[in-house]
Amino acid sequence: MAGRTTRRRFLRSAALGGTALGLGSLAFLKKLPPVSAQDARVGPPLVKLDAGIEPLVRLIEDTPQADLLEHVAQRIRRGTSYQQVVAALFLAAVRNVQPRPGVGFKFHAVMVVNAAHLTSLSVPEGDRWLPIFWALDEFKTSQAEEQRASGWRMASVDEHAVIPAPVAKQAFIDAMESWDEKKADGAVAGLARSARPAEIYELLYRLGARDFRDIGHKAIFVAMSWRTLQFIGWQHAEPVLRSLAFALLHHDLKNTTPAHSDDEADRPWRRNQALAARIGSKWMGGALDEGATRGMLDVLRHGSSNDACDKAVELIGRGMSPQSIWDAVFVGSGELLMREPSIVMVHAVDAANALRYAFQATSDEGTKKLLLLQGCAFVPMFRARMTPKAAAVSIDDVKPLTIQRPSGAIDEILGEVSTDRMNAARKVRQYLTDGGRVQDLMNAARRLIFLKGDNAHDYKFSAAVLEDYFNVSPAWRDQFLATSVFNLRGSGDRDNALVARTRAALRG
Repeated sequence: MAGRTTRRRFLRSAALGGTALGLGSLAFLKKLPPVSAQDARVGPPLVKLDAGIEPLVRLIEDTPQADLLEHVAQRIRRGTSYQQVVAALFLAAVRNVQPRPGVGFKFHAVMVVNAAHLTSLSVPEGDRWLPIFWALDEFKTSQAEEQRASGWRMASVDEHAVIPAPVAKQAFIDAMESWDEKKADGAVAGLARSARPAEIYELLYRLGARDFRDIGHKAIFVAMSWRTLQFIGWQHAEPVLRSLAFALLHHDLKNTTPAHSDDEADRPWRRNQALAARIGSKWMGGALDEGATRGMLDVLRHGSSNDACDKAVELIGRGMSPQSIWDAVFVGSGELLMREPSIVMVHAVDAANALRYAFQATSDEGTKKLLLLQGCAFVPMFRARMTPKAAAVSIDDVKPLTIQRPSGAIDEILGEVSTDRMNAARKVRQYLTDGGRVQDLMNAARRLIFLKGDNAHDYKFSAAVLEDYFNVSPAWRDQFLATSVFNLRGSGDRDNALVARTRAALRG
């Protein structure tokens, strides 16, 4: 708890000046080399990292939390690149934090790296170090928790158990279907050394979606690991894939495995494999239809997982586009968050983001169908996790509300987030109805994550919801974005410690 206590102490003591958006308080970041758009994006010249990344990983692992930001800042001033810092951070987190118990909790130090990177891509280059510095600090807290709890560090793979190339793929499939951790470890190491990246992730997209354990974290880890590896380079894949396989095999059944039981978390996947076979070959070319989305939403609000999947198949059979169904999944997930702003409902939104990402990334038609159906199944399963105190509201209650200061609309909205989230949501609707620039609102919201965010979910959620604004059809985008304020940061929230700590690190 020492790391968390330190963070709370900083939260109480840090007092940063500036406007409601804190624009002035980040000027000190100019002391670090700016991160250009080219530096922060993957490209052929950037993919292959220096083979000497291990010393930087060790620096992050071994430096005490109180000193790490200063040490990393020194490395950056001496020429260490943004890509190298992200790679070393991700590898340090994978090697020092296990995805058990549950693919969450302290493991968010791994999960947040891609979200921090995506946030960096979306902000002015002078600000791009700040999310990564936050993630460095978060890793040190989780590393300390892991050492106190278990002392775990990822062991070297048993070379005698590594499966040779010709049979590694089938061995991995067999191990994952039988939930055999030891065999899966050797098989996935063999795959990492021999198979094409896209071929491996075609398997993982399915595995990440096959059960509801860990409230969507499995699908989230699959998506974020692929996205991070695309940036840092496939030469780092083996430890990442070993961690991922271990995470995907997590279950809480006693004296058995999901292969030999009928657990609720596994039932939709088993049923949906047969259901997906009923979807025809021309299903992707259907019509976009708001009425279909509303019909799907009604089932997501009141029906079971089976009802939701049956409805999706029915709509596709009637010529409706899968996009109309995804719109309902996104809006329905956001609506759950409105009804009960909680960590569990945050993951309803994050899981929808991950499943949709995999849906877009896979080239396998069968996998696409299963991912869509699992997206439909997950929403009622999240709804079942609600407490009796959940509010009886819907997306239809978010009507535009007059903004008192049109010239300062964004400041007014983000101030309202700290005091009345429903009013803030309604003002988002008004702002967008009046022709306000969504990018300006998003950038301001991201800046508040820098200044006010104090946990990994702030970064994960904001990255997912602001990305998915563009994955939702135009007819539903404004309503979907309005739901985001139920887990965004407001300008009246307390400042976090990171800006002050980074300023102190740069004084040297």
